[in-house]
Amino acid sequence: MGGTLALVGSGEFTPALASVDRDLLDATGRSRPRVAILPTASARDGETIFRRWAEMGREHFTALGAEVECVPVHDRTEADDPAWAQAVGEADLVYLSGGNPADLSSALAGTAVGAAIVAAHARGAVVAGCSAGAMVLGSRFFAPRRRLPPLRWDTGLGLAERLAVAPHYDAIPETLVALLVLRAPRDLAIVGIDEETAMTGREGSWMVRGRGRVTVWRGRHRTRHREGDVVRL
Repeated sequence: MGGTLALVGSGEFTPALASVDRDLLDATGRSRPRVAILPTASARDGETIFRRWAEMGREHFTALGAEVECVPVHDRTEADDPAWAQAVGEADLVYLSGGNPADLSSALAGTAVGAAIVAAHARGAVVAGCSAGAMVLGSRFFAPRRRLPPLRWDTGLGLAERLAVAPHYDAIPETLVALLVLRAPRDLAIVGIDEETAMTGREGSWMVRGRGRVTVWRGRHRTRHREGDVVRL
């Protein structure tokens, strides 16, 4: 049985999600869990921002009582470094922060670090992703493009099976998501997660956490869920 997953709409490493992250640390079963922070999705934003996300993660989880290591993987070459794969493999909680989902997927797919994340989850480690990180943890994720067709569905890591994540859901027009739903693969649930909101769970049973809502689209059928609601996908 895989470990707990956390899909976060936005707000990683901030006080708004401290209670969620505290529960994720408790879910590891360790008195002082090892946390691996991967700011990979922000690599194209420049080294200053990349390092800022890494430092925010370190400070946040250290304050919550964890032992924290940044895994500074920028691209596929670094993601095949055995040292970084080992760091992920030894972690009790792996956290993928936000940025560009296509870049994150490209860096992880078929690499040693990507395989280490999947293996860590399979052995029971907690894996969390925020924004782009949450998108890539799903079976599929949508990648807007500047050329035709304007939208492409790419393959994610698949830890969250049969779903695709739409983060920052309350910050985008829902009519755009409705169009996205019409173009989605038929067997896929589209999960819209509001900012500063998370959905945590395992084996298809999820709980909503945070200030906002989780909106689930199955075909054209839409349901809303709030803090404490259990969602089965």
